[in-house]
Amino acid sequence: MAYIRERKELLTGCQEGREWSPEIDLQYDFVMVYGIDEGMPDRVRAYREKGYAVHVMTGSAWGRYRDFLDGEWDGRSHWDESQTNRAGEPILHGVDVPYLSPSVAFAGYLSKRLEAAVDAGAEAIHLEEPEFWDEAGYSEGFKREYRLFYGEEWVPPHSSPAARWRASRLKVWLYKRLISRVSEAVKEYAMTRYNKRVPFYVATHSLVNYTQWKILSPEGELLDIPTVDGCIAQVWTGTSRCGNVYAGKYAERTFETAFLEYGVMQELVRGTGRRMWFLHDPIEDFPERTWEDFRGNYIKTLAASLLHPDVHTYEVCPWPTRIFTGVYPKRVELKGGIAPGAEMEGAKPIPQSYAQLICAMAQLLGDMDQADASFEGNPPETGIFLSDSCLYERSFPDSVPSSPGGVEGLNGRLFAMLDRQREGADTTAESRALMGEIARDEALYHDYIASGAYPHFFGLALPLLKRGLPIRPVQLENAARYPGYLDGYRLLVLSYEFLKPASPALHFALAEWVRNGGALLYVGDGADPYHAVPGWWNSGALRFASPAEHLFRCLGLPPAPGEGIYPFGKGFAAVLPVSPARLTFCAEETGRYWAQAASLAERLGCPIRERNYLLMRRGPYRIAGVMTESVSDAPLTLTGLYCDLLAGDFPIVEKAVLHPGEQALLFDLAEPLESPRIVASSARVFSLDCDGEGFSLTAKAAGGITAQLRLRLPRPVRAVTALRETGEAVEVRFCWDEKSRTVLLSYESQNLRTTLKGTFC
Repeated sequence: MAYIRERKELLTGCQEGREWSPEIDLQYDFVMVYGIDEGMPDRVRAYREKGYAVHVMTGSAWGRYRDFLDGEWDGRSHWDESQTNRAGEPILHGVDVPYLSPSVAFAGYLSKRLEAAVDAGAEAIHLEEPEFWDEAGYSEGFKREYRLFYGEEWVPPHSSPAARWRASRLKVWLYKRLISRVSEAVKEYAMTRYNKRVPFYVATHSLVNYTQWKILSPEGELLDIPTVDGCIAQVWTGTSRCGNVYAGKYAERTFETAFLEYGVMQELVRGTGRRMWFLHDPIEDFPERTWEDFRGNYIKTLAASLLHPDVHTYEVCPWPTRIFTGVYPKRVELKGGIAPGAEMEGAKPIPQSYAQLICAMAQLLGDMDQADASFEGNPPETGIFLSDSCLYERSFPDSVPSSPGGVEGLNGRLFAMLDRQREGADTTAESRALMGEIARDEALYHDYIASGAYPHFFGLALPLLKRGLPIRPVQLENAARYPGYLDGYRLLVLSYEFLKPASPALHFALAEWVRNGGALLYVGDGADPYHAVPGWWNSGALRFASPAEHLFRCLGLPPAPGEGIYPFGKGFAAVLPVSPARLTFCAEETGRYWAQAASLAERLGCPIRERNYLLMRRGPYRIAGVMTESVSDAPLTLTGLYCDLLAGDFPIVEKAVLHPGEQALLFDLAEPLESPRIVASSARVFSLDCDGEGFSLTAKAAGGITAQLRLRLPRPVRAVTALRETGEAVEVRFCWDEKSRTVLLSYESQNLRTTLKGTFC
C-alpha cells in the first residue's frame, strides 16, 4: 500500500552529526551519521536502536582530521597538502580546517578511519564533497603531485591556458584517485573482516553548480569507478539561488536553476543501475534568511526535483537539528555562512506549519516510484551537453585580457544587485546597462565569462526552459560511454566555447545520431582561448583549430560553416556562430537563438509549444511550476478535485491557480484509487486495515508537531479514538469531506507509536 514500506528500501534519509532527539525523528528510512570521530559508534548504535538503517558519512576534502595534518597518524606533517591560492594562503572550511589536495597518504588515512564505521555496523559509507577549488593549485603538496602525474616541473596555473587546463585535470584526477582507493579499501575490509558487502556512495554538488562556483570535482568520471554504487545530488536553495542572466537581467532563478541541477545529476546514474538520492534542504547554509525565504525556496527546489521522475529516492534534509531546533535569522559568524552567530531582529524558531510540511514531505517522498509519469505539452526530448571539462576552463590565465577590477570586481557588482533585489529594488535597468557595457568591452567580457553568472551555460539553457521546454543537461562523455544513450533525444545543443570533448569517438557517435534523425544545434564562434590547449584535435595527424572543426567534418560541413540549418542523413545540423554568453545580453540575442532552435524542431516535425510553465503527471500526483520572464504572465489554472499537499491541513480544492513564480504539488483525487488509501501524512504509517465496520492504523511522527493524515475511505467516519504505545489515550480531531471521500485526522505527536481506530457511519 502507498506510504507503507520497509526501511530497507532506503527511499528517504537524512544526515546528522548530533545525537538522536524526538523533534528530529522524522521517520525517514535511513540516517547517515556524520563524522568518524570517537563518538561515531555510539551515534550509530543509538539510531539503530530507534529502528533506522544507519550509514556513515564523512568529508573527502575537509573535516576534523587534525591527527592527519599534525602528523599524529603517520609521523609526518601534512599541512603542506592544504589547498593554497596564488597568494600562498590556505583555503579554509572554517577555522583551521583546510581543504586538502588529497594525497595517497590521505586516502590511506580515510580508509583506515572508515574501518571503525564498518566495525560499528554501518550499512553503507558516504564520502561527501570531493572539492578542489579552481583558485588553488599552489601548495607544495599539489606541486609534488604535478611532478608525479606529468613527469615534469610544476607550471603555475595562471601562466597560460594549457597550464591552467593541466592543473585542473590533475585536481579532478586526484579526487577520482581518492574515491577509488577509499571505496576499494572499505569494501575489501568489510568483505574480508565481516563477509558483507558495504555500498559506497559519493555525495556531490551538481556539475552545473560546481562549474558556477569554480570547484573542480569528478562528476561524470565517477561513472568510471566501479566501486562507487551511486550518489547524493547535493542540490538545495544555497546552490540554486545563485544569480544568472536571462535577456539582460541578472537575478535569482531558484526553480529553473534547480531543475537544471537535478537534471544533470540524474545523468550520473541513468541506465547504470546505480542509486541516486535527490537532496532537499528546508533551510540553507547562509543563516541571515527568514523562515519565509527558506520555505519559498525549499518549495521551488522540491517541485523542480519532482519533475525528474527517473529518480524516486531522496535525502529529505541535511542537519535536521539545525532546522528543527534552530532560530533564524542569525548573523554570519564566518565567511561563507558555515557558522551562524548572534540572533538577528525577529529571529524565531521554525513555524509549526513549516515543520509539519517538512514532516509531510518526508513521508510523501517515499511514494514517488510511480510507473506513469509524463509532461503535459513538450516532452523532455531536448538536451544541452555538459562535460566534466566545463570545470577546467572557468578561469582565464593572465595572458587573457581582463578589466581593471577583474572577475572579483564584476562579481561584486553582480552580487550587490542581488542584495538590492532582495530588499525590493528593481535592478533591471542597471543590469541591462551593465550587459551593454560588457558587450562593448572585450576584457570585461572575459571577466563575465569567468564570473559567477556562468553565462555560457545559462545562455543556452534558460531561453529554452523559460518557454516551457523541459530540457535536460546531457553528459557528453556518455554519448560514447553507453550505446543508445542519446536515443531518447530529438534536439541537442552543443558548444565547445566552455567545454571540450574527451575523444573523437564522441563526434562519431553524434554524427551517427544526427544521420538517424536527430537535430544538433552547435553554438560557438571559435574565440575560446582554450581551443589552443594540447588536445586530440590539434595533435598527431589532426590539425584542427578547435574540436568543432572536427565535428563539422564528421557532419559533412566546411571548417567554418555559416549560420544555418544543414540536412545530414535523416536529421539536421544547425550552426549559430556566436559565443553562448552573448545570448544573455538582451532579448534580441536570446530570440535569435530561440528562433534557430524552434526552426530545427519544426524541421523534425515536433514543433515546440511555448508556455510559461512545466506540468507533470506522476501517478496520482500533479507537479507544476509557473515561470516568470516567460511567454506570458498568465496564471496556470488546474481544475478538478485535488488535495493540496503544500498547504496546512492538506485541504481539498477544486481549483488551483498558480501565478508566475509559484509551484504546486497536488494529489489528484479524480484518479481511480484503492480504498483505503493514504493521500497525505506527516506521520509514518506502519499499518492500515479497513473492514465493513471501520479502519485501524498505526503511525509515528516527530515530537512536537501536530500529526496530520488524510485518508480516502469507503464510508464516512463518525468516531475516532487513539492510544499511544504507552497506553495513554490521545485526543484525535477528524473531519470528513464527502466530495473527496476523505477524512483528515490530526493529533499532537509525542514521537510515540500511536494506534488510531475509526468507526464508520
